[in-house]
Amino acid sequence: MKIEPEIDKMWPERPDLTDLRSTLDNAARMIIDCYMHNGMLLICGNGGSSSDAEHTVAELMKSFEIRRPLDKSFKERLAIIDEKRGGYLAEKLEHGLPAISLSAHTALTTAISNDTDPDLIFAQQIIAYGNENDILVAISTSGNSRNILDACIAAKAINMKVIGITGKTGGKMKPLCDVLVNVPAADTAEIQELQRPALHIICRIVENHFYGEE
Repeated sequence: MKIEPEIDKMWPERPDLTDLRSTLDNAARMIIDCYMHNGMLLICGNGGSSSDAEHTVAELMKSFEIRRPLDKSFKERLAIIDEKRGGYLAEKLEHGLPAISLSAHTALTTAISNDTDPDLIFAQQIIAYGNENDILVAISTSGNSRNILDACIAAKAINMKVIGITGKTGGKMKPLCDVLVNVPAADTAEIQELQRPALHIICRIVENHFYGEE
């Protein structure tokens, strides 16, 4: 069993998130189960939430706080293919936890907006990428963004789990979420200031599970 990360040290710094402790743990455990079953995360948001989606993908797809060295056998295969460059890759590459930001594909999202409906930019990607072992992480300060709601509906139809990251009320997203991380704020800027550390806590727990010390 992995030693739990030192999440406790964060609570004195973020007392406003203390009431979400069990919710954040539940979200992290759901993501761990997703990865254990070869699933991936599809993450979406608008504006600042779009930036948070891409930020979270970056924390998952490479080392966040813990080194993630490749397996010895894979390193050897790299070196066999190309002794010099393969050796370099074996040293520098690391394990990643698969995640995609649905906000990142400009040509695709503008094509969907132009050809179909701007509200469908995330739902269309869910239809293409999503499988029932995957999780949608839907970030919305209000919980009412139409394109986020459509993504949640599409994900639920595929039997994906949905983790909502919202403000205090949860908005219209609330009944569509398997886990709702509704940070205790109502102002957009304050919500965003709490969502980032909440997502960091989730990433810490997940990373520690797979790459932390025994």
